[in-house]
Amino acid sequence: MEPINIVKSIVTPLNRKNVDTDQIISKEFLKRIERTGFGQYVFYHWRFDANNQPIQDFVLNQPKYDGSSILVAHDNFGCGSSREHAPWAILDYGFRVVIAPSFADIFHNNCFKNGILPIELPVEQVEAILAKAEAEDLQAVVNLEEQTVTAGEDVYRFDIDPYYKKMLINGWDEISLTFQYEEYISKFEQRKAQTV
Repeated sequence: MEPINIVKSIVTPLNRKNVDTDQIISKEFLKRIERTGFGQYVFYHWRFDANNQPIQDFVLNQPKYDGSSILVAHDNFGCGSSREHAPWAILDYGFRVVIAPSFADIFHNNCFKNGILPIELPVEQVEAILAKAEAEDLQAVVNLEEQTVTAGEDVYRFDIDPYYKKMLINGWDEISLTFQYEEYISKFEQRKAQTV
């Protein structure tokens, strides 16, 4: 995984509640076996009409948000089925940070495991960010080390489990974390082999 510490980007406002994983990545696009390539299908049925033409007023189809790495949404983001393809699609599209008042638990955990920083802020703070981002081009800086989101002139603090913070800052997934103990594992295996 790529480490995360400071993320600077225009904010992409997705002012919708209860965005479920089927809306993030629809079931017909789950045929790939690798983790990459899903970004082109993120929010597909909101981005494209029945003729696969871009829906012009959908936020991700506005050129100013090309390359954005901070997505801000509303309550209960990532609800629905537990498909890990949802964070894969979000990450592959280019988002490294998702900010919302609340997340579905499984989606929230899958974000950490796949290199996305999910930030929970109080609803009134998220609504303030959404309102500003919808009114003008809002630049934001997320600082994981300091646990702050600076959106325009406003600074918001967020909480994060120290375990996940360390994982994201170092770019470790659970396999990488296991390799931190490779020396101990090797010694254990050598001792075990001697007793057989």
